Amino acid sequence: MAKYRKLSRTSSQRKALLRGQVTQLLANGKIVTTEAKAKEVRKIAEGLIASAVREKDNFEEVTVTAKVARKDKDGKRVKEVVDGKKVTVYDEVEKTIKKDMPSRLHARREMLKVLYPVKESTDGKKKNTKEVDLVAKLFDEIAPKYANRNGGYTRIVKIGQRKGDGALEVVLELV
Repeated sequence: MAKYRKLSRTSSQRKALLRGQVTQLLANGKIVTTEAKAKEVRKIAEGLIASAVREKDNFEEVTVTAKVARKDKDGKRVKEVVDGKKVTVYDEVEKTIKKDMPSRLHARREMLKVLYPVKESTDGKKKNTKEVDLVAKLFDEIAPKYANRNGGYTRIVKIGQRKGDGALEVVLELV
Protein backbone atom coordinates (compact mmCIF):
# COMPACT_ATOMS: atom_id res chain seq x y z
CA MET A 1 0.00 0.00 0.00
CA ALA A 2 1.30 3.47 -0.88
CA LYS A 3 2.26 5.92 1.85
CA TYR A 4 1.12 8.94 -0.16
CA ARG A 5 -0.77 9.92 -3.30
CA LYS A 6 1.33 10.68 -6.38
CA LEU A 7 -1.29 13.07 -7.84
CA SER A 8 -0.07 12.27 -11.41
CA ARG A 9 2.98 14.48 -10.97
CA THR A 10 6.74 14.15 -10.67
CA SER A 11 8.15 14.40 -7.17
CA SER A 12 9.34 18.00 -7.58
CA GLN A 13 6.00 19.15 -9.03
CA ARG A 14 4.09 17.33 -6.30
CA LYS A 15 6.26 18.84 -3.56
CA ALA A 16 5.82 22.35 -4.97
CA LEU A 17 2.05 21.90 -5.30
CA LEU A 18 1.64 20.64 -1.74
CA ARG A 19 3.94 23.33 -0.29
CA GLY A 20 1.93 26.01 -2.07
CA GLN A 21 -1.38 24.67 -0.87
CA VAL A 22 -0.20 24.24 2.74
CA THR A 23 1.14 27.80 2.69
CA GLN A 24 -2.16 29.19 1.40
CA LEU A 25 -4.17 27.13 3.90
CA LEU A 26 -2.20 28.52 6.84
CA ALA A 27 -2.16 32.07 5.44
CA ASN A 28 -5.87 32.27 4.54
CA GLY A 29 -7.55 29.68 6.77
CA LYS A 30 -9.17 27.70 3.94
CA ILE A 31 -8.62 26.57 0.35
CA VAL A 32 -10.73 24.92 -2.36
CA THR A 33 -9.09 21.93 -4.03
CA THR A 34 -9.73 18.34 -5.08
CA GLU A 35 -10.32 15.65 -2.49
CA ALA A 36 -7.07 13.77 -3.16
CA LYS A 37 -4.95 16.93 -2.88
CA ALA A 38 -6.83 18.01 0.26
CA LYS A 39 -6.08 14.72 2.00
CA GLU A 40 -2.35 15.09 1.25
CA VAL A 41 -2.29 18.77 2.28
CA ARG A 42 -4.11 17.88 5.48
CA LYS A 43 -1.32 15.47 6.54
CA ILE A 44 1.36 18.13 6.13
CA ALA A 45 -0.64 20.99 7.68
CA GLU A 46 -1.66 18.98 10.73
CA GLY A 47 1.96 17.97 11.31
CA LEU A 48 3.07 21.62 11.22
CA ILE A 49 0.27 22.73 13.56
CA ALA A 50 1.01 19.87 15.97
CA SER A 51 4.67 20.89 16.02
CA ALA A 52 3.69 24.52 16.70
CA VAL A 53 1.34 23.48 19.53
CA ARG A 54 4.09 21.35 21.10
CA GLU A 55 6.67 24.17 21.01
CA LYS A 56 4.48 27.28 21.48
CA ASP A 57 5.73 28.12 24.98
CA ASN A 58 9.32 26.89 24.56
CA PHE A 59 11.17 30.22 24.56
CA GLU A 60 12.70 32.69 26.95
CA GLU A 61 12.40 36.47 26.89
CA VAL A 62 15.73 38.27 26.79
CA THR A 63 16.39 42.00 27.08
CA VAL A 64 19.00 43.26 24.64
CA THR A 65 20.48 46.62 23.77
CA ALA A 66 20.18 47.54 20.12
CA LYS A 67 21.34 50.48 18.03
CA VAL A 68 18.46 52.07 16.13
CA ALA A 69 18.79 54.87 13.59
CA ARG A 70 17.27 58.14 14.76
CA LYS A 71 14.50 59.36 12.45
CA ASP A 72 13.00 62.78 11.79
CA LYS A 73 9.28 63.65 11.49
CA ASP A 74 9.17 62.38 7.88
CA GLY A 75 10.61 58.98 8.85
CA LYS A 76 13.98 59.62 7.24
CA ARG A 77 17.28 58.91 9.00
CA VAL A 78 18.94 61.83 10.76
CA LYS A 79 22.47 62.48 9.47
CA GLU A 80 25.20 64.66 10.93
CA VAL A 81 28.56 65.70 9.53
CA VAL A 82 31.61 64.07 11.15
CA ASP A 83 35.07 64.72 9.65
CA GLY A 84 33.50 65.99 6.45
CA LYS A 85 31.30 62.91 5.95
CA LYS A 86 27.56 62.48 6.54
CA VAL A 87 27.02 59.82 9.18
CA THR A 88 23.71 58.39 10.44
CA VAL A 89 22.93 59.07 14.10
CA TYR A 90 22.09 55.99 16.20
CA ASP A 91 20.33 55.71 19.58
CA GLU A 92 20.71 52.79 21.99
CA VAL A 93 17.38 51.14 22.80
CA GLU A 94 16.45 48.32 25.19
CA LYS A 95 14.36 45.63 23.47
CA THR A 96 12.76 42.46 24.77
CA ILE A 97 13.00 39.59 22.31
CA LYS A 98 11.91 35.94 22.30
CA LYS A 99 14.87 33.59 22.25
CA ASP A 100 13.90 30.13 20.99
CA MET A 101 15.02 27.07 22.85
CA PRO A 102 16.81 24.47 20.66
CA SER A 103 13.75 22.26 20.06
CA ARG A 104 11.59 25.26 19.08
CA LEU A 105 14.33 26.51 16.77
CA HIS A 106 14.42 23.09 15.11
CA ALA A 107 10.62 23.14 14.72
CA ARG A 108 10.83 26.65 13.21
CA ARG A 109 13.42 25.51 10.66
CA GLU A 110 11.38 22.43 9.74
CA MET A 111 8.37 24.70 9.12
CA LEU A 112 10.47 27.01 6.97
CA LYS A 113 11.42 24.00 4.82
CA VAL A 114 7.75 23.50 3.93
CA LEU A 115 6.27 27.02 3.85
CA TYR A 116 6.80 29.48 1.03
CA PRO A 117 7.29 33.21 1.78
CA VAL A 118 3.96 35.08 1.71
CA LYS A 119 3.44 38.72 0.77
CA GLU A 120 0.31 40.50 1.91
CA SER A 121 -1.02 43.50 0.03
CA THR A 122 -2.40 46.40 2.07
CA ASP A 123 -4.31 48.17 -0.72
CA GLY A 124 -4.47 45.63 -3.54
CA LYS A 125 -1.45 47.01 -5.40
CA LYS A 126 1.93 45.38 -5.86
CA LYS A 127 3.89 48.31 -4.40
CA ASN A 128 2.41 48.28 -0.90
CA THR A 129 3.14 44.67 0.07
CA LYS A 130 4.69 43.35 3.24
CA GLU A 131 6.21 40.00 4.07
CA VAL A 132 4.09 37.86 6.42
CA ASP A 133 5.98 35.62 8.84
CA LEU A 134 3.85 32.45 8.67
CA VAL A 135 6.00 30.61 11.21
CA ALA A 136 5.41 33.37 13.77
CA LYS A 137 1.69 33.24 12.91
CA LEU A 138 1.74 29.49 13.55
CA PHE A 139 3.39 29.90 16.96
CA ASP A 140 1.54 33.05 18.11
CA GLU A 141 -1.98 32.76 16.63
CA ILE A 142 -2.75 29.24 15.42
CA ALA A 143 -1.03 27.14 18.14
CA PRO A 144 -2.73 28.81 21.15
CA LYS A 145 -6.10 28.28 19.46
CA TYR A 146 -5.50 24.51 19.29
CA ALA A 147 -3.56 24.10 22.56
CA ASN A 148 -6.19 21.93 24.29
CA ARG A 149 -7.09 19.90 21.19
CA ASN A 150 -5.57 16.50 20.40
CA GLY A 151 -5.23 16.59 16.62
CA GLY A 152 -7.96 17.18 14.07
CA TYR A 153 -7.00 20.76 13.28
CA THR A 154 -8.46 20.74 9.76
CA ARG A 155 -11.85 19.92 8.26
CA ILE A 156 -12.71 18.71 4.75
CA VAL A 157 -16.17 19.70 3.44
CA LYS A 158 -17.28 18.27 0.09
CA ILE A 159 -18.79 20.90 -2.24
CA GLY A 160 -19.55 18.91 -5.39
CA GLN A 161 -18.00 18.02 -8.70
CA ARG A 162 -15.93 20.37 -10.82
CA LYS A 163 -17.56 21.33 -14.11
CA GLY A 164 -14.55 20.71 -16.35
CA ASP A 165 -13.42 17.19 -15.44
CA GLY A 166 -15.91 16.06 -12.81
CA ALA A 167 -13.30 15.86 -10.03
CA LEU A 168 -14.77 16.03 -6.53
CA GLU A 169 -13.98 19.43 -5.04
CA VAL A 170 -13.70 20.11 -1.33
CA VAL A 171 -13.07 23.00 1.02
CA LEU A 172 -10.13 22.35 3.32
CA GLU A 173 -10.29 24.68 6.33
CA LEU A 174 -8.77 25.14 9.74
CA VAL A 175 -11.28 24.18 12.45
